[in-house]
Amino acid sequence: MIENSCMVLYKTLVVPVHEHGAIEGAVEHLIAGALVAIPTETVYGLAADALNPEAVAKIFAAKGRPAHNPLICHVSNVAMADRYVAVTSIARKLMDHFWPGPLTFVLTARQNTPVAAAVSAGLPTIAMRCPNNLAVQDLITKLDRPIAAPSANPSGKLSPTSAGDVLADMDGSIPLILDGGKTTVGIESTIISVTDTGVTILRPGTVTAEQIKSVAAVTVYTRDDDTITAPGQLASHYAPNAAVRLNATDKEGEEVLIGFGPVRGDLSLSRSGDLAEAAKLLFEVLRAADASGAAGIAVAPIPNEGIGIAINDRLTRAAAPRNVA
Repeated sequence: MIENSCMVLYKTLVVPVHEHGAIEGAVEHLIAGALVAIPTETVYGLAADALNPEAVAKIFAAKGRPAHNPLICHVSNVAMADRYVAVTSIARKLMDHFWPGPLTFVLTARQNTPVAAAVSAGLPTIAMRCPNNLAVQDLITKLDRPIAAPSANPSGKLSPTSAGDVLADMDGSIPLILDGGKTTVGIESTIISVTDTGVTILRPGTVTAEQIKSVAAVTVYTRDDDTITAPGQLASHYAPNAAVRLNATDKEGEEVLIGFGPVRGDLSLSRSGDLAEAAKLLFEVLRAADASGAAGIAVAPIPNEGIGIAINDRLTRAAAPRNVA
């Protein structure tokens, strides 16, 4: 670690998750209050011990994340989640079906919860998820407490789907990156709030409203206001450096065109029009377009159905006027 009067810089190590002692070393970092970038099935996360306020504060500092933007706690199973939040019968039914997996639950925090206050950004709820990644499940089990882990990138920028992405964005800002290869889902989890009257989708993801309704047999609502109650709700988010133009069938000027289906483009999210493939490649392709140095990025129309709703959510935020907060 190198220190100067202005900042703290690290020699960032990238360690394959299957290397002997990698998980144990990451656990030691977390116990010591350090940050560790971790692979999940969705995107890479920037993890801290969720019960350590000083460690959680380092997440906000490393990312430049606004304090009013809550974090997700990652747990190893339903029983661990139940230590910190009130798991309702509907939530348990959905957890039993979708966990481990890309579905996050915003539930009422238990009284006197030891989870650091900054994780919930002052809200009476905490977001909980069990990631579908064996290495991270092993890490959380060995730590025996939840980890707070937003995406491992500067706030508002493109989410990382490989250890290389994390290193490009955060080299020197964090001590350790666990390399688990490319993520398999590619976009962040669906986030829901669960009440006695139904489920509200706070952030769309690859677990769709139709899937939730089919499992829980409840009414599924969509978010109807701009109050920040979960991660990923800032108007400007997931943004490359270049300006983004949506629903394009041709490029203008020196833009890079990202195609989908019949719109071929310079790059493509899915030439076959597969929405799951498009979700998996979304941030990777946006990074490639941005790395070309083009002044603008044009993106082909994406059907606003199923997983396409989540893809369009990310693209709409990427194309929004940039949030300087």
